[in-house]
Amino acid sequence: MTEDINNIEEQEIEEVLELPLLASRGVVVFPYMVIPLLVGREKSIEALEKAMLAEKEIIVTTQKDQEIEEPLADDLCLVGTVTEVKQLVKLPNGMIKVIVEGKKRGRILEFVEDDEYFEARVQTYDDDIIETDVNWKALMRSVLNSFEEYVKYNRHLPAETMMGVNNIEEPGRLADVIASHLELKYKDEQSLLEALDVKERLEELLGIIKNEIEVLKIEQQIQKKVKKQVEKTQKEYYLREQLKVIKEELDLEEDSEINKYRQQLEELHIPEDIAEKIEDEINRLDKTPAMSPEATVIRNYLDCVLDLPWGKTRDEKLEIEQAQLVLDEDHYGLEDVKERILEYLAVRKLAPEKSGPILCLAGAPGVGKTSLGKSVARALKRNFVRISLGGVRDEAEIRGHRRTYIGSRPGRIINAMREAGSSNPVFLLDEVDKMAADFRGDPSAALLEVLDPEQNGEFTDHYLEIPFDLSKVLFITTANVTHPIPAPLLDRMEVIELPGYTDDEKIKIAEKYLLPRILKDHGLDNEKISISTNTIYQIIRRYTREAGVRNLERKLSAVTRKVSREIVEGRERQARVTTQNLFKYLGVERFKDEKAKKKNRVGVATGMAYTNAGGDILDIEVAVVKGKGKLILTGSLGDVMKESAQAALSYIRSRQEDLGLEDDFYERYDLHIHVPQGAVPKDGPSAGITIASAIGSALSRKPLRGDYAMTGEITLRGRVLPVGGVKTKVLAARRAGITKIILPEENKKNFQEIKKQVKRDIKVHYVAHMDDVLELILMDGENNEV
Repeated sequence: MTEDINNIEEQEIEEVLELPLLASRGVVVFPYMVIPLLVGREKSIEALEKAMLAEKEIIVTTQKDQEIEEPLADDLCLVGTVTEVKQLVKLPNGMIKVIVEGKKRGRILEFVEDDEYFEARVQTYDDDIIETDVNWKALMRSVLNSFEEYVKYNRHLPAETMMGVNNIEEPGRLADVIASHLELKYKDEQSLLEALDVKERLEELLGIIKNEIEVLKIEQQIQKKVKKQVEKTQKEYYLREQLKVIKEELDLEEDSEINKYRQQLEELHIPEDIAEKIEDEINRLDKTPAMSPEATVIRNYLDCVLDLPWGKTRDEKLEIEQAQLVLDEDHYGLEDVKERILEYLAVRKLAPEKSGPILCLAGAPGVGKTSLGKSVARALKRNFVRISLGGVRDEAEIRGHRRTYIGSRPGRIINAMREAGSSNPVFLLDEVDKMAADFRGDPSAALLEVLDPEQNGEFTDHYLEIPFDLSKVLFITTANVTHPIPAPLLDRMEVIELPGYTDDEKIKIAEKYLLPRILKDHGLDNEKISISTNTIYQIIRRYTREAGVRNLERKLSAVTRKVSREIVEGRERQARVTTQNLFKYLGVERFKDEKAKKKNRVGVATGMAYTNAGGDILDIEVAVVKGKGKLILTGSLGDVMKESAQAALSYIRSRQEDLGLEDDFYERYDLHIHVPQGAVPKDGPSAGITIASAIGSALSRKPLRGDYAMTGEITLRGRVLPVGGVKTKVLAARRAGITKIILPEENKKNFQEIKKQVKRDIKVHYVAHMDDVLELILMDGENNEV
């Protein structure tokens, strides 16, 4: 905010005073202005008490930002008003109500900040000069005339305001008194206060008044239009009420819209108490003017409520043999998952009145979670509805908005039931692990009632405000991983793991399901294109790396697209895609077979990892360098994995004598632990024994056996705890050519559940303690590679 205080021809500088300072928020005090202020800040209260002990004078200045609770000197305007405290009253809540009267302008020359209050050296100005010059009189008269017009348009100012202004002869005082009556923004008021030159102040005030008059004129025009519209609406309402009475007298039929709603209500099988509430809404609509906003809200509500499938069910056919045929027809493999679904359906057939568990299909992308839900619906001959919950952050997305809000609507659950058309559909809640909570609520908490068989018989949407029965719905949820799902919600679901497909299963899926569909979509058949089994295997190993088959489908589609173009352009009549010409269609291989380096290396251990895209093997590297005992961790590691590294180091320190380490090695050397593929985030405790092995090898300078891969969580005492994703990790090790793996003893049952074809040629060592791991893989003698 600019301040021009050099041009002060009309002002007379009186004196320099030292006064307490009161900082106001959004209130500008002008000279000759009497105004009450509420004071609550401690510094301001102390400044007032200081003023009362002296001459009762205090300078009031405005802070630049109203949101600042404790302003500093830089936060205050430098031009304020020297005021006299007329009255001071202490309120019961600790605040002070003070009435001040503006005396003259003051410019702050210096702030004297005390711990208790602000004090300032103030240079005051007196501009009460009576001018008889014609130019001055013309300017003053223009201001007065404009202000009189402003008072006419402003309903908040009484007409008597002009009586106190007309008799003022001093131009400076006239400007300040009028400014104190205007409803201006804080910045405009401060600008007038800082105008020390009286002529400039009057000219600026004149411009502001004229601008405010234009705004008030437009405001008045808008009010007239609104009033006219309201009168029109009232007239319509009056005429409609008359028409309604005439209809009643003549016994005419009811409005067709109201009649339609009542007919819909009679056709539905709704509990009596709910029917009464809907009837009340229909009656409200009948009494509400058709053009009013309230009528539109009621219509939308009735359309929603009456469109719901109250009591409408689709006859399901629970034939287990037929269901098994459908599941086998749509999905290859996944025997354990299919078995569990068939068991669930068998229980439903024997006890249809009982609500079964909520199934949660958990697995990597592309393994068939969503399509399994569709297959269940097809097997049961039920309607299928899918809701994607990925990225949902608003509780109202599940429970809906209350009708008091503009644009309110029901939640996704009720909207999906309208779409289903029956009260017993198969309801797939997709990506339930991708929900998040923020200031709008927690949608996962809203799902607790939906997925609880004991409560969802009376699910209440905020928009409907009446209970709706969800107990007949078969809920199936999907997730990539279960740990982001809140524990209360996960407790309501039975988790079925989909571990992913082996390479052999992927080949069968491609030949039986993917290729026939892709060829049909691209206008091809087996006479125009042939893709051998070895070629599909090569695509799986060299161009995709996933637990599912989604990328495999994309690559096969890319091949068929290029073949389609060759056929259309006449370059090929029949295309044979082989391992030799696959490069022509898919380009450079994206992945190499990660055959594990079987050399025995110091400080490098091979671990098995579980990712959302399937299994993988990771080399964990440890370097020992001179330093001060720091532990350096790199490779985009999560908090849990970092803690595992610290636990592994503590265990190795406890075994320093057995490993032949120096007593003070942890004070003389730094340990750098790195997990390659640094751009990929990694977390979890299952790398504990791998990190401990690499640390022990690096410090003892003894090589580790390179033909072993391992996984397991480690404790400070060296115990090896079980981990998850065993099948997926074993698949990754087998793909990398590793035949010897180390698993926690408690994971023995998980390995035994894996199919024989996957376990073929793999030797497993089960360990219960880290000592067993080191005994297996830590070698004596020279290493093959450092």
